Amino acid sequence: MKKWFIAVWAFTVLTAFVNSANAAAFDPSIWDGLLKRHVVVLRGGEASRVDYAGMAADRSKLQTFLREASSISQMEFDTWSRNAQLAFLINVYNAWTVELILTKYPDLESIKDLGGWFQTPWQKAFIPLLGETRSLDDIEHGLIRGSGRYDDPRVHFAVNCASVGCPALRAEAYTPGRLDAQLDDQARKFLSDRSRNRVYGNAIEISPIFKWYREDFEKGWHGWNSLSEFLEQYRSSLGMTPAQEKALRHGDMSIGFMDYDWSLNDTHGKSNGRLSLEEKR
Repeated sequence: MKKWFIAVWAFTVLTAFVNSANAAAFDPSIWDGLLKRHVVVLRGGEASRVDYAGMAADRSKLQTFLREASSISQMEFDTWSRNAQLAFLINVYNAWTVELILTKYPDLESIKDLGGWFQTPWQKAFIPLLGETRSLDDIEHGLIRGSGRYDDPRVHFAVNCASVGCPALRAEAYTPGRLDAQLDDQARKFLSDRSRNRVYGNAIEISPIFKWYREDFEKGWHGWNSLSEFLEQYRSSLGMTPAQEKALRHGDMSIGFMDYDWSLNDTHGKSNGRLSLEEKR
């Protein structure tokens, strides 16, 4: 009876600690509202486009969110749970990417237009975050991928590079309590998009994201030590037949990579035009 009481007490204390850590984490409601108003979901969430004109009209709200995010200290951040930290970093990355686009919008056709001869847009240090001035690369490759704390390859379906070839910008903010479900939903929907991932015969063509960051999909997350094992877990999203699944498992399926579309993911972009009703479904 005494051991049972101690176990219950320990579980209660641990649950309270986790809940308090999550509750104390950053409130993304401003960003969530902007996403709900200005992200157009396509094909059931397989892709999305951003109404940057709408974001520009609401830019003061976006900048308020960014100022609030920049006020978080490293010490405060370190008290948060893993999921609270990761949700915060993904939200901040995506919000700063939108802000970067707005610095030149509508006079650009790609985020790459914001780079220079010696520096990509992702290498520009312009983001005040956790006590330092950082770049988008610092957030994605340093704080998220390089920290060793998160090691979840599904983040590649959540951080958004403002391009058509990128996984959808989700029409809601990421939150600690729902983070795992949100990341899984992002992965499944992206892999369901036949314009970027498809299987035919004994061949599979997938987004170059899997080539650029292959090591992240082979680090043993959930026990999956190869890209093939990762893809097998999402076989239903890829539309694989049992025979194709077996071929993938036994290394008999060739894996190729599709081209990446760097054009701006704008609802009114020059390359996209206005979205048709069919695209919005």
